[in-house]
Amino acid sequence: MPVQNSPAPPAAPALSIERLVKHFPARRRGSGAAAGDAVRAVDGLSLTARHGEVTALLGPNGAGKTTTLECAQGLQRPDAGTVRLLGQDPWRASPALRARVGVMLQDGGLPQAVRPLELLRHVCALHRSPRDMDELVERLGIAAFDRTVVRRLSGGQRQRLALAAALAGDPEVVFLDEPSAGLDPQSRHIVFDLIGQLRREGRCIILTTHLLDDAQRLADRVCIVDHGRVMAEGSVAELVAPGADAPSVLELVLAPAQLEARPFPWEAPEFAAVRVGRAERTVTLSGPLTPPLLEAVTRWIGTTGTMPEALSLQPRTLEDVFLEISGREIR
Repeated sequence: MPVQNSPAPPAAPALSIERLVKHFPARRRGSGAAAGDAVRAVDGLSLTARHGEVTALLGPNGAGKTTTLECAQGLQRPDAGTVRLLGQDPWRASPALRARVGVMLQDGGLPQAVRPLELLRHVCALHRSPRDMDELVERLGIAAFDRTVVRRLSGGQRQRLALAAALAGDPEVVFLDEPSAGLDPQSRHIVFDLIGQLRREGRCIILTTHLLDDAQRLADRVCIVDHGRVMAEGSVAELVAPGADAPSVLELVLAPAQLEARPFPWEAPEFAAVRVGRAERTVTLSGPLTPPLLEAVTRWIGTTGTMPEALSLQPRTLEDVFLEISGREIR
């Protein structure tokens, strides 16, 4: 698809949220609190998303991401704080503002009884200057399943159709909720390439996903949210940069004979500052892995007389940062 002719990205943020607060009745949130109590879903959250960038909003279930985005899209009214989408209050958004914003939902949002191209032609007809839908349809392979009504589409087909519908109006700001969920590898790469093109065109892309590899690959800026607040933000490089407490991760897949070769080196006192994880035959060491500690591990491998089935040393990933902030417990 050829690059659209777009003006230079404005200096002002596409989305600005300052000290956002949103409450819900406890019974609506299912918290178990007494009826009439309020749960603070968003607690003073602030973030900025700019034109020409992909901003990833990450967090565990119940962290406040969905509520934050609903306020940003004008679907919820904040209890406190300010939200400005393209310089305007989205809660009072005019039709002109809504035409400049595209939203892709992971679940729902598509009529079930129509065929894909029929739906896209209808959505394009609602906009004064729609995107070139023929090329978008070809790029996303939508024509291949046009004979199937929406309710019978696979999850990946629905995702591609929802993305096309979100882009129909050629929006300046695009909200993408789990855009690669259910996609096969080929479709995933096509969607990633399209998101990259939108960035180059100067669009603002706000991405939510639980696939942290996707966020690490796509995002220019990352905001990790928990308990209704931004717990960490910055570029991926800034967030995964080595620190004194967790410069790297060592992963070993032990051979069966090595499972009995105790004591393991990471049980020694000098490994006290290193976090140790064990899943089946995989051992993960993360933290201040100094050369002497690595030497202790390799020396132990030598004494066992058996090579591990796999061994890798790598810097922290976005997933490591995410788990450090939000913990490893299921919510």
